Order: sequence, then C-alpha cells, then structure tokens
Amino acid sequence: MKPINSIVIMAGGASSRMKRSLESSTLAEEKKKQAQQIHKSLIPLGSEQRPLLYFLVKNAVTAGYTQVYLITSPENKAFKELLSSWEAQAAFKGIHFHFAIQYVPEGREKPMGTADAVQQAMEQHAELMKTTFTVCNGDNLYSTHVFQMLREGRSVPHALISYARSGLLFSDERISKFAVMDIDSEGYLKNIIEKPDPNEVDQYKDSTSEIRVSMNIFSFDGALFYPFLKRCPIHPERNEKELPEALRLMNQTEPRTTICLPVHEHLPDLTSAEDILLFDKD
Repeated sequence: MKPINSIVIMAGGASSRMKRSLESSTLAEEKKKQAQQIHKSLIPLGSEQRPLLYFLVKNAVTAGYTQVYLITSPENKAFKELLSSWEAQAAFKGIHFHFAIQYVPEGREKPMGTADAVQQAMEQHAELMKTTFTVCNGDNLYSTHVFQMLREGRSVPHALISYARSGLLFSDERISKFAVMDIDSEGYLKNIIEKPDPNEVDQYKDSTSEIRVSMNIFSFDGALFYPFLKRCPIHPERNEKELPEALRLMNQTEPRTTICLPVHEHLPDLTSAEDILLFDKD
C-alpha cells in the first residue's frame, strides 16, 4: 500500500460539553466569551494564540499529508476565514484544503454523529471512496509521530492507534467515556467497546497488561468501509451513529483486516473549558 496522503478532520461538533463547562470554569472572562462564541478547535491557545486546529494540521502536514478535508457544520464562516488567513500567510504551502458539510437531517436538532460525518464527507468527495485516508477528531492534538504511523504502508486495509492507558493523563472517569479495544496477540482488532462500564475495563488488558484506548484516530480503505458507515445503527441512548460502532460492525464481517498500532503518549484535547488552561501554560 502506498503512503496515505489524505486526512479527514472532524471539526463540526457542537462543542456542547465545552460550553456547559464554561460557567464553572476559572478562565478569564474574555476567554470564556471566545469559547462561547466559536468552535472549540478555533479558540486561540498558548503563547502564539493560534487555534488547536492550526497545530493539528501542522502535525499532519509535517507527517506528509497533502490533502486535508475539514468536516464542519453548514455555519462554517469562521473556518473559511481561518483558511483564508492561512493562505494569506502562506502557512501551509502545497497543501490542498477541502470542506465537507455535515448536514443535520430534518427533524433533528443536532448532527447524527461521527459515522454520519465521515459518510457525508465521502459522499461529497467521491475521491475518498477510491483511496485510503486517515480520520481524526478536530479537538485532539495528535502528534506527528502518530500521523506518520497511520500514513505508512501496511499489509491490511485498516488501522487505528491504540493508546496505552498508562500514557494518557486522564482520570479513570474520563477514560470510561472513550472506547477501549480488545486486541489479539498479533495486534489485530477483536472488538471495540464504546464508553465501557468502568467495572469491566480491566478485562480488556492486552498481552502487556495495558488497557488500550481509542482516541478516534483511524485509517480506512474508503471503498471497504463506506457500506458499514451507511449500515451503522443509531445508538439507542446517545441517538448518534458512532464511528467506533461502524468499525466494530466491519470487524465482525471482515475480521483481521484492522491492525492496532500501539503508542504510549498523552493526547492533549479540548473537552472542557479547563483544558484551555493547560494549553495556555505551555
């Protein structure tokens, strides 16, 4: 398989958890106002006062990606203005940016989830149906090393990064809101469990006694994965089509086609308002 050149960044979420946490946050009032008004991946951070999305794209570009697809909501003026500023600054020379819009179905108040987001992106950009591409969240700062791992050639069509629980600086409560993985002795995915019961997490330890956590960064063969995105059911409680569930369905039908790539490192993210302070300390 040739090196992967395309990356799909899911930046269209509602930022609802971030906004709910602002009231009790210790952020300065000006920063709270910014976080309330714009998408969390666009909040100015750190000494450079650049948004997380800038650093995320920078890491992906450094790893070798040249085609960047941003999934946003229809109200994406701020994202377009950001890309215009990057173009004016020549921030990412030779990189091609594309927008995909996640439309909200009639009768719903919010988007239908991450699996739906990727499905809509593929339907709007048919080239993704014919290639292998990386998918990631827009509010996590994945490292260049992780992007390089997913971009490299391999003998199976799909891959995902499996983060070691011991390397993630999150509380057990927060970990329970992610997906954990059941991996066989050769590194193939056996199962992925979204938001597991905290009392059951330990049963998924791998051969090194690590709990392996999915942080929503994957590499998929578009043609093989698309049918499972379409088939993905809506979760009865969360009322969304979730990317890990589409992957789980595919893995049941096509076992040993998804390899888990282990890493031991923390993943900075922007889930709550207090996470902004961590970036501002750097």
